[in-house]
Amino acid sequence: MIQVVPENHQTTRTDPVAVEEAIIAVGDFSLWYGDFQALYDISVTFPKNQVTALIGASGCGKSTLLRCINRMNDLIPSVRVDGSISYEGVDLYSLAVDPVEVRRRVGMVFQKPNPFPKTIYENVAFGPRLNGFRGNLDGLVEKSLRGAALWDEVWDKLRQSGLGLSGGQQQRLCIARAMATEPDVILMDEPTSALDPIATDRIEELIHEIKKEYTVIIVTHNMQQAGRVSDRTAFMHLGVLIEEGPTDQIFTKPKHEMTERYISGHFG
Repeated sequence: MIQVVPENHQTTRTDPVAVEEAIIAVGDFSLWYGDFQALYDISVTFPKNQVTALIGASGCGKSTLLRCINRMNDLIPSVRVDGSISYEGVDLYSLAVDPVEVRRRVGMVFQKPNPFPKTIYENVAFGPRLNGFRGNLDGLVEKSLRGAALWDEVWDKLRQSGLGLSGGQQQRLCIARAMATEPDVILMDEPTSALDPIATDRIEELIHEIKKEYTVIIVTHNMQQAGRVSDRTAFMHLGVLIEEGPTDQIFTKPKHEMTERYISGHFG
């Protein structure tokens, strides 16, 4: 197994995005679960209206980093962090920042579809209601379902349970639910790993569409999927960011030997 010595690592950056051009900027960010260090001095930027894929073997820290961006790791008592993650220049870990507001602006879609045991309508309306939305809720629900390419399939079933939908439809419902709070960034943690190929294709098509309005950061183990959906790719190993840059360059001309070995299937 290839090992990385975290203390001596240096990330290889191909065509880096300037901090001022990024909607999310991570700077020298480290995380510990109790005494175990899971992330080592991560520095990476995520440009607006692009899709960035986080790739790497299981346990490399991809999902941990993703959850740090909307502060979901705050819910784990043993977690300790150092460094910074900023959203449009605002430090998300500042004591003055409300984590609930962070999660409104940075939506999350999980590995397995997790609709609430409510109607399709109430699944989408839940977040806006919780945030005190005062506008046209019917219009917002329709807009969100259309944005998730689901409206045409469910417009006449809005009062039926979201749990009655197929797996792919449930995942699109979860994407609509994330959209309904009108975030700027949507995080996706292996959103198609539990879906069949047809549903996977539908979600990938949707990712291409929604980047017109949202910045998307996706964790995936599927190299082909990363190549299909992302504009930029960041490769991680053992909590270290090894290399990041435009996807076509990462996949065809990686600058780090470890990146090349991972992409070619020699480990992971």
